[in-house]
Amino acid sequence: MSDRALPRPAAAAALALCALAALLPLSSASAASVKKGPAGLAFYTPPKKLSGTHGDIVWARKLTGAPALRSAGANTLVLYRSTGISGKAIAVSGTVSIPKGKAPKGGWPVITWTHATTGSADICAPSRDSASNPAHADIDYVYPTLNAWLQKGFAVVRTDYEGLGTPGPHPYLIGASEGRGAIDIVRAARKLDPRIGRTLLIGGHSQGGQAALFAASLSRAWAPELKLKGVVAVAPASHIKTIVSLASSFNDPGGSLSGTGALFLTGASHGKPAVDLPALLSPAANALVPDVEKKCLSDLSKADSWGGLAPSALLKPGADQTALQAVLTVNDPETLKLTVPVLLLQGEADSAVFSFFTDGLEASLKAGGATVEYMTYPGKGHYDVFGVAGPDATAWLQARAG
Repeated sequence: MSDRALPRPAAAAALALCALAALLPLSSASAASVKKGPAGLAFYTPPKKLSGTHGDIVWARKLTGAPALRSAGANTLVLYRSTGISGKAIAVSGTVSIPKGKAPKGGWPVITWTHATTGSADICAPSRDSASNPAHADIDYVYPTLNAWLQKGFAVVRTDYEGLGTPGPHPYLIGASEGRGAIDIVRAARKLDPRIGRTLLIGGHSQGGQAALFAASLSRAWAPELKLKGVVAVAPASHIKTIVSLASSFNDPGGSLSGTGALFLTGASHGKPAVDLPALLSPAANALVPDVEKKCLSDLSKADSWGGLAPSALLKPGADQTALQAVLTVNDPETLKLTVPVLLLQGEADSAVFSFFTDGLEASLKAGGATVEYMTYPGKGHYDVFGVAGPDATAWLQARAG
């Protein structure tokens, strides 16, 4: 209908509505085009065919419960397209949190957060967190820092990683897989809400520290439209081959050391060159392999699972470790050559990632040409370091986002 057919007041109102629509944020139109995901755990099962390219949204829905950050203006659970270890299209789950208020010119800068070790079972995915989740203690400790970033005007996105929550195995510590998941969720977030800008920062802890460094190494080639300004790695996993070698000297039940060892070894079986897990593991360890897809780290570390085995008893005596060592080497962040600023943060009393390993990582990254700042915290361990390191990370990220 032409406005000529409308009474003059109605025509004026129609013109006003058109003008208002032109001023609405693009996110309104974008959200309308995003398919709403199914309720419950069906959300994590993608359609058989994934069209489009990496970083496209499969579907999304409002995020509620523990993973929804309280300082966000909106929290969204997303399923997005990425590329798996096989080189084929896969779906990965994660969360998108945007700040309250109006976005600055150029959009909100975005931090992609890569989480610490939770396990390899689907229930261990951080987007499934709850007070009763067996991985809750390995997830919720970072919420205060993530909320602080939102309050400072950063959008915060969090990948669950390949195979955590979604079908298929989780390739634990396989850097390319983790890195692609961390970058692709940024692309998905910008399609979900175009008020998120191109300025990108990366942060991660432990497994996520290693993942953050790998994401930084591939960001420019994988998503050239993004402007990566820096990467923060807190107690990043490194010297992985050395850790696995040293474990063979521990003859008492390993607890969390053996629980993490289970993830190291099964993760390596998904790397290249392929690791023949049945030929590598001892009979006792082989019998416990199914636990890796059922239990989170806290339960893998108990006496009735991998934690009841001594680290020295995980591998078969005399087993050929050539392929294992090759996979561990290529996925160690020591090998990376980074062209963006790096901040390493490390508790000196950390008993999970020893400070001398991060000392060595600093030297290796600098030798590879990276600009590295390194801050250590006396008396702080693997998790309580966030109480003092969080504000330092926030200030460093703010300085680079401007």
